[in-house]
Amino acid sequence: MPAEEVCVRAPPHVSIEVMNVLGGEQVERRPKHMITIGQLAAYAGVTIKAVRHYHQRGLLDEPPRDSSGYRRYSAQHAIDLVKIKTLAEAGVPLARVKELLAANPDRFVAAIAEIDRNLQARAEELVRTRERIARLSAGDRLLVSAEVADYLDQLHELGVSERGVQMERDIWILAQAVSPKEAAVWIADKRDAIGDPEFCAIYLEYDAAFDWSPDDPRLYTLVDRSERWLANRHARSDGGERSVQNPAIAQLVATSVGESSPAWDRLTEIAKERMAGG
Repeated sequence: MPAEEVCVRAPPHVSIEVMNVLGGEQVERRPKHMITIGQLAAYAGVTIKAVRHYHQRGLLDEPPRDSSGYRRYSAQHAIDLVKIKTLAEAGVPLARVKELLAANPDRFVAAIAEIDRNLQARAEELVRTRERIARLSAGDRLLVSAEVADYLDQLHELGVSERGVQMERDIWILAQAVSPKEAAVWIADKRDAIGDPEFCAIYLEYDAAFDWSPDDPRLYTLVDRSERWLANRHARSDGGERSVQNPAIAQLVATSVGESSPAWDRLTEIAKERMAGG
């Protein structure tokens, strides 16, 4: 039977290309329509780099190369790639995409709910991070408590040097980190003291003494003045129970001062001599 007649008599729903017969023998059917990696990426709306990345992550099957050395993709690859892209753009971590692609409907819903909860937690943390970043413009208020920040502002207003305020700030950062409860007691005491004009005068003089000579006789006067103020303050106290300082923490804070000077060192020596009865 002529080949033309075979083609004509082929069932209408069967492709002529598949059923083409030459000389009574069926010819090898032509391969399905295949596309290049560039076409695949364009259809799915991703980059070629993304396609290769999905191959590396094991999310998208990588077809073998044809005789010309190129990979050819099918419609199924395009469908799978669109699914991957949709999940990734929805916020699903790539590590979970393969699991979801193979999940049954119930497991898919449960996994999406879990991912949504994780994303919500991350979103809330990002909001908190943004709030902390926004507070950077407030300077000290990002690093220390509001009470300490107010106290540092008062030191600025009092006229304490930037060096002195910076040293106070560093001490409070450390104190609040290692012992928040004791630091709260200390700052309450400091904020109460700074309302006393005599304390402010002593503080300013101590700040200025940084640049004095260690032999300056004013150092002895400053120590005397400080001792009198402390004695009067203790006498005015109601005798209530005060927090007992942890010696290790007090020592850590005391040695954390970033700067000193010969005059300040001499002030410390004089105070120790007085305490020892010298």
